[in-house]
Amino acid sequence: MIWTVLVTALALVMFIVFGALVSRARGMFGVPAPTTTGDPRFERIYRVHQNTAEQLIVFLPSLWMFAVFVSDLWAGLLGLVFLGGRALYASSYFVDASKRTLGFVISIAASLTLLVGAVIGVLFLT
Repeated sequence: MIWTVLVTALALVMFIVFGALVSRARGMFGVPAPTTTGDPRFERIYRVHQNTAEQLIVFLPSLWMFAVFVSDLWAGLLGLVFLGGRALYASSYFVDASKRTLGFVISIAASLTLLVGAVIGVLFLT
């Protein structure tokens, strides 16, 4: 399960980094906690962090189920696709919210592939 563990760690590090960016943006754009609105640049950074949290709820269990019932290596590779999609999503969203679609599609496609693959693995490979 080495690949699944590594991808899980990378996903959590990415989430922590996005959280740190929110904290930094609060200071840069004068948005005190618990406020979540203000400067649009802050709001985009905040939404990337929140949207990533929402995606992790599907991604992490799907990643692990796929690793257990199908393949650790393929789970890791699909996990890297997810992380690449999240990175593209974030870098695009930080600049212009309307440019985030490709990163979103890549990351959600990886999650759905993991989820569907895990279900197929449970039903037909065990």
